Amino acid sequence: MSEPTLTAANVTDLRSAIELLKQHEGEYVETNEPVDPEAELSGVYRYVGAGGTTARPTKRGGPAMMFNNVKGFPAFRVAIGMLGSRKRVARLLGAEPEKLGFLLKDSVQHPIEPVLAEPGRAFCQEIVHRADEPGFDLRTLLPAPTNTPEDAGPYLTMGLCYAADPETGEHDVTIHRLCVQSKDELTMWLTPGRHIDAFRMKAEAAGKPLPISVSIGVDPAIYVAACFEPPTTPLGYDELKIAGALRGRPVELSQCLTINARAIAHAEIVIEGELLPNVRQREDQNTDTGKAMPEFPGYTGEAKDELPVIKVKAVTHRLNPILQTTMGPGEEHVNMAGIPTEASILQMVERAMPGKLLNVYAHNSGGGKLLAVMQFKKSAAVDEGRQRQAAILAFAAFPELKHVMLVDEDVDIFDTDDVLWAMQTRFQGDVDTISIPGVRCHPLDPSQTPAFSPSIPEVGTSCKTIFDCTVPFKLKHEFERSKFLEVDVNRFLPGFNGN
Repeated sequence: MSEPTLTAANVTDLRSAIELLKQHEGEYVETNEPVDPEAELSGVYRYVGAGGTTARPTKRGGPAMMFNNVKGFPAFRVAIGMLGSRKRVARLLGAEPEKLGFLLKDSVQHPIEPVLAEPGRAFCQEIVHRADEPGFDLRTLLPAPTNTPEDAGPYLTMGLCYAADPETGEHDVTIHRLCVQSKDELTMWLTPGRHIDAFRMKAEAAGKPLPISVSIGVDPAIYVAACFEPPTTPLGYDELKIAGALRGRPVELSQCLTINARAIAHAEIVIEGELLPNVRQREDQNTDTGKAMPEFPGYTGEAKDELPVIKVKAVTHRLNPILQTTMGPGEEHVNMAGIPTEASILQMVERAMPGKLLNVYAHNSGGGKLLAVMQFKKSAAVDEGRQRQAAILAFAAFPELKHVMLVDEDVDIFDTDDVLWAMQTRFQGDVDTISIPGVRCHPLDPSQTPAFSPSIPEVGTSCKTIFDCTVPFKLKHEFERSKFLEVDVNRFLPGFNGN
C-alpha cells in the first residue's frame, strides 16, 4: 500500500473520509455483490465489523464497508461502519484513540459557528426530488435498510436532524430513529429531554409545523459532535459549532428548497420536511411486529404507539449518492455516543478537581452510554474519597450513565482484562459498592422496570452504581504491580508494534 497522502485535515465530507480510509489497510472494504437492504445488508456487516453489543458472533474493529449494488436501488450505494472502531474515529479526527475525549472537550471550549455555503457549494442539491411531483415515493427512492426481519420498517439511522427553536431561532442538531412509513412520511422517536422535541412542542403549542432537515452522509466530525447532550450543550447550543472546532473551520450549510430551514451543504442526501402538529402514528403500522429496531443495549426496542410525523417536502442528493447507515447495537454507536460522554465527564470533573481524573472510557459494553471507566489519581491521603465524588459528578455530567468503575492510574481503562483485574484484586463488594437508587437513566435499558426489581417504582428509573476498584491511599505501597525490565523489543523483532 502506498504512503498515505490524505490526513484528517483533508476531510470535508463522507467521500473524502472514505478516501482517507482507503489509504490504510484494514479500514475499508467494498463489494459489488447484490445485497438486499431488508435485513441482509446488516446481516452481512454483523460479521464484518459491527462489534459493540451485537449478538455474537460478530467482529469488533472490522473495516467500514461499502455496498455498491443494492437490490432495487441502482442509483445508490450504502456505506456502514464509518465510525465503527475507536482507532478509525481517531484517524478521521486526527488524534490518538486514548485522547479523543480530551479532543472533544477542547472543541466544546473553542466553538466555531457554522456558515451559509457560497453559491455552487450546496453539493447536497445536485439532484432534486419534490414530493409534489408524480411518482415521488421515499420507499422506492432511498435504500433505507431494515436491520432485522422484525423491524417495524425501513429506518434512516444516520440522519442528522436540524431544526430551529420557533421562538428564539437557536438551532439544534441530533440523530433520531426515523422510520419510513409512507411515500412522504417518517415517524420520529424523540427520547425525553431532547432539544428538538422541545422545539417541536413549542411549534405544536402554537398550532404550527416545525421545519426540519435530515442530512445523511456527512463529515464524521459532524456525527460525533452531534451526539453531545446536556448539560455540556444546553438548550439552544448548536453542536455544529463543535464540529467546526474539530476541523478548525466552520461547517457549511445550505438553505433548503421547500422549507425555511438549513441542512449540511456537503451531505450526500437531505430530506426536507415538517414535523406536523398534533399528528401521531404507530411505529409498526405497516408490519405489526411490535418491534422497532435493534438499539444500543443489544436488544430490539419496542414499537411506539404514537410518534410525531415528519411530512416530507423534498429529497435532494449528490450525484452518485451514498446512503450512510449504522447498526443500532454496533460499536459505531459506542463511538458516536461514548466519546462525547467522555468529554462531558472530563470537563465536569476537571472543573471540580483539576488534575485528578486522568482519563475516561465510555465502555463498549454499555453502548457508550451506560458504563464509564474512570482513571483517578490519588496523590495524597486527602484524595481518598474524592474518586467517589468524581463518579457522582460523572452522573451529573451525563444523566443517562448507569454504572461507573473507578480504577487507579496504573490500570489501562481501554483494556477490559486490566479493568476486571482491578476489580478482582482491588475491590470488596461490601465496602466498595455505592448505590444510588431511584434515579432516571436511559429508557432503552430493559432492566429498568418494577418487574425486574421491586426497588424500581416505574419504568425508566434505575439504581446507579459506583464500583470503586481503587486501592485505599494508605495501602498503595502494598499494591504495586510487578516491575519488568524495560527493553527495546525491536532489537529482537524489527518492526514489532505490540498490536
